[in-house]
Amino acid sequence: MHDVNALAARLQSIGQEHLLRFRDELTLAQQAVLFEQIEALDFEALPGWIERYVRSRAIFELPERIEPPVWYPRDSKSKRRSYDASRFRAIGEDLIRAGKVAAFCVAGGQGTRLGWDGPKGTYPATPITRKPLFQVFAEQLLAASRRWGRSIPLYVMTSPLNHQPTVQFFESHRFFDLTREDVMFFQQGVMPSFDRATGRILLAGKGELALNPDGHGGSLRALHRSGAIDDMTRRGIEHISYIQVDNPHVRVIDPLFLGLHAAAEDSSGEMSSKMLPKTGPFEKLGNFCRVNGRTTIIEYSDLPDSLAEQRDERGDLRFGAGSLAIHCLGVEFVRRLNTATCGFALPFHRADKKVAHLDLDTGAMIEPSEPNAVKLETFVFDALPLCESSIVLETDRVEEFAPIKNLSGVDSAESSRALQIERCARWLEAAGAKVPRGAKGDCTAVIEISPLTALEANDLRGRADLPESIAAGDEVLL
Repeated sequence: MHDVNALAARLQSIGQEHLLRFRDELTLAQQAVLFEQIEALDFEALPGWIERYVRSRAIFELPERIEPPVWYPRDSKSKRRSYDASRFRAIGEDLIRAGKVAAFCVAGGQGTRLGWDGPKGTYPATPITRKPLFQVFAEQLLAASRRWGRSIPLYVMTSPLNHQPTVQFFESHRFFDLTREDVMFFQQGVMPSFDRATGRILLAGKGELALNPDGHGGSLRALHRSGAIDDMTRRGIEHISYIQVDNPHVRVIDPLFLGLHAAAEDSSGEMSSKMLPKTGPFEKLGNFCRVNGRTTIIEYSDLPDSLAEQRDERGDLRFGAGSLAIHCLGVEFVRRLNTATCGFALPFHRADKKVAHLDLDTGAMIEPSEPNAVKLETFVFDALPLCESSIVLETDRVEEFAPIKNLSGVDSAESSRALQIERCARWLEAAGAKVPRGAKGDCTAVIEISPLTALEANDLRGRADLPESIAAGDEVLL
């Protein structure tokens, strides 16, 4: 039972008593939903958030001392920095065999921008078989489990919008042959949307708060609140491979990356990242930097042009290391972020948005034409400067970055399909096959290689079942 009088008093104490204005017009079931949403609010923190982020507008202040990042090059024998890639890969493989690694997929989004009615992870992504994104990741895990002889648990963060459809999708596909007990689903947290003028929480209906996801940084809080971190500890897992759902080229489990994260001298094993060289100074990727000796990401919109365009003696961008949102995280680091004495350690970021809401005087819905609300969200990369020491590994754009965010254009289903075909073509060429190329160097066949066939180019070397040559226009499925 809900103590309505006590709830009303608590709301009044923080200036949010309007949330119960239409209580008497609701059914008992509707009231229960509203009370549960209200009780989930952080009553102690709300006034401070409103004062700091809604009534005030934080201005990004560029740190006085910003240095270019330090990273491990893709070529381990590079003159920029050499390292023993074979050693670190072996360390990563040992971690996988020992059951100390889990995969974590952030999958709270819908496929709306793709014209897809369903969770983004169900979007058909591959060039020929049209495998959904979730299947691509599951097959990678299945192949990795077979290779290293150890099951690798998968943790999937959904949202209130797509949780049930996501679970049903996995169930209807029999978890893509993954062990059911090794797949855990949990929901992302939400934050209330605030009226920009008054700081009051908006109502999406007479019995419903206007809520929004708490950002990809909230994934680290959700890991803890859901019990996933405790489950990992029970299993003996020490490291988490963090991926986002929209990139079919991401290496869900990368032994080299894991080995560097866990054992490199300049890594604390708390949080590590992958980067790729930006195509130009203003590509819309976060910029890896060193601030006060710690790895940090500064958003592309916050980095001044004067820094974005700087080049070194080789002619390369000094701040040209772009973030792919691919990370390794230490389990205990995530726990520590959530148990800090000050509360969850990541700061909020303000976003001014248009949010439909209930008029408190008339009870009618208002569809604003201009931004009227403040949404608060956290960013996962804000955890980087909280690490004692964080490393960055360079990767290749074709090998690991083919995001599907839009229906066409940059980072689209079209561009991802082309990148997927190109990667397959490169892998086959490295194995000795002849692949057709057009005048611009693009592959003129359609090729798809299942993760169950190969996880990387070296897996195809020496195979007798590969085609010696492919003709333009051919469809090749391996």
